[in-house]
Amino acid sequence: MADAAPSVFPWGHSRRFNAYGEYLRARYGFRIQKLSVNAGFSCPNRDGSKSTGGCVFCNNEAFNPSYCQTEKSIAQQLEEGKEFHAWRYRHAPRYMAYFQAYSNTYAPLPVLRRRYEEALAVPGVVGLAIGTRPDCVNEKILDYLAELSEKYVVHLEMGIESCYDKSLKWMNRGHDFACARKAFEKAAERGLSTGTHLILGLPCESREEELAEAEILSEMPVGSLKLHQLQIIRNTALEKIYLDNPASFRFFELDEYVDFVIDFLERLSPNILIERLASEAPPRFQAGPIFGGNIRTDAIQRLIEKRLEERHTFQGRLSGH
Repeated sequence: MADAAPSVFPWGHSRRFNAYGEYLRARYGFRIQKLSVNAGFSCPNRDGSKSTGGCVFCNNEAFNPSYCQTEKSIAQQLEEGKEFHAWRYRHAPRYMAYFQAYSNTYAPLPVLRRRYEEALAVPGVVGLAIGTRPDCVNEKILDYLAELSEKYVVHLEMGIESCYDKSLKWMNRGHDFACARKAFEKAAERGLSTGTHLILGLPCESREEELAEAEILSEMPVGSLKLHQLQIIRNTALEKIYLDNPASFRFFELDEYVDFVIDFLERLSPNILIERLASEAPPRFQAGPIFGGNIRTDAIQRLIEKRLEERHTFQGRLSGH
C-alpha cells in the first residue's frame, strides 16, 4: 500500500489524476465540449505517399459520429453536433471543433486556413482540437497554429500509439519515434498545447515495455494523453492479423487493465493532462474479445478512480517529476 495521498494534488483539485476537463474549466472558467468534424482530409498512409493500407488498427467509421459526413459543410456538421450533444451536455456554452478523422494537417496551408476558419466562425466555437500525425506538421503549419492560439483555444493532437520503433513498424505507421519526438519539440518551441495517444496491449510489447512508456513520455513536452486498450476493429488489417494468429494476442481483462493503468499513471509526470483512460467502439465494429461486456469508458474511469483511492495512490507518485 502506498503512503497516504494528499487531499489536494499538484494540479489543484482532489481527483487523483490531472484531468483535462478540470484543467479547461480552471483555465477558461467554463466547460468546453468537443464537436467532431470530418473535413475530408486524407493521410499519407492512405494516398500512396507512404502506404495505401493505413495503420493496421484504423477504421474511422468506428468512432465517427453519424453527423460527420463530408458532403456536409464544416459549419453544418458543427451545428448538428451541438444538437447531437444537447441532451447530454446542457451546460456546455462553448465548443471546440474537433478535426478528428484521418490527418487534419495533411493539406496545403491555404486549405487548412479555410477549413479551420470556417469552424471558428460558427457561433459558440472558441477553439480547435486538431487530430493528426507527427509526420504531417511542418514549420509553416506550426507557425500558423501558434498565431491562431493567440486568439483561440488550439490543441494539437498528434497520435504516437507507441514509443517503440518495432511497434510503429508493425502498425504500419510510416514514421519512427524520433519523428514524433521532434514534432512535439517543435510545437513546444511555439508554446502550443499538444496531446497524444498510446495503445496498451500491443502484441509486440511486454507489459514492462508499456510501463516504461510513461517515463519516456514524461521526458517529452507532451501536454495531454489518451490511453486506449487494444481493440480488434472490423474491416481493418488488424482484424486479419488477429484472425490469422489469435494466439499471438494477449488481451487485458477488465480488472487487470484498471490496475495496469494505475501502475502507468503512477510513473507518469503529474504535469501531463489525462484526456482519456480507455476507449470504446460500438459492438458491431468489434472483431475480438471485449472486456467487461463492452463497458463504457466513463464506467472504466470510475473503476480506475475508485481503485486509485483503494490503493492510496495518484498520478506521478513514482515519476520523480
